[in-house]
Amino acid sequence: MVLEKKYAWALLFLLLSFSACGYRFAGSGNLPPGIRSIHVNVFANRSAETGFENVITNDIIYEFTRKKKDAVAKSDQADGILTGLVASVRTDTIAHKGESTSLTRRVVVSLNAKLTDRNGIVVWSEDDITESEAFDVVSDKQASEQRKQDALNRVSERLAEKIFNRLTEDF
Repeated sequence: MVLEKKYAWALLFLLLSFSACGYRFAGSGNLPPGIRSIHVNVFANRSAETGFENVITNDIIYEFTRKKKDAVAKSDQADGILTGLVASVRTDTIAHKGESTSLTRRVVVSLNAKLTDRNGIVVWSEDDITESEAFDVVSDKQASEQRKQDALNRVSERLAEKIFNRLTEDF
């Protein structure tokens, strides 16, 4: 009986100490003050990767809709407007066979994003948000291109999650 009380007190102490330490899941906070809903404009695209601006914009909308159901609104009803720029998409060779044959490549995407309120005042912005993904190159060029597109899709999903998490951090 005395031993059970010791364990109960120790467990209670541990629970209380962990509840006050400030740990929480990323992106579990709120949007910046004064912003309850956002509209996501199609990102501008300075890269040579045609159509990637639509992919990233759709992934960001999906991420916000999935995690904060009422956070996305039409532009005339939103408290904030999220805009962005696909600054670069590059492909680097990370493993090769001989001088001219790539075995593995990596796509690297860099974005800039900005959230403004209804008055055009910048509430949040971040430049050079970067993600990368490796993909294998095969002798069939069409198959290699499909692998690159799959890698770009995974990068886009991670970038959307990163933007959501950074916008909803409560510091």
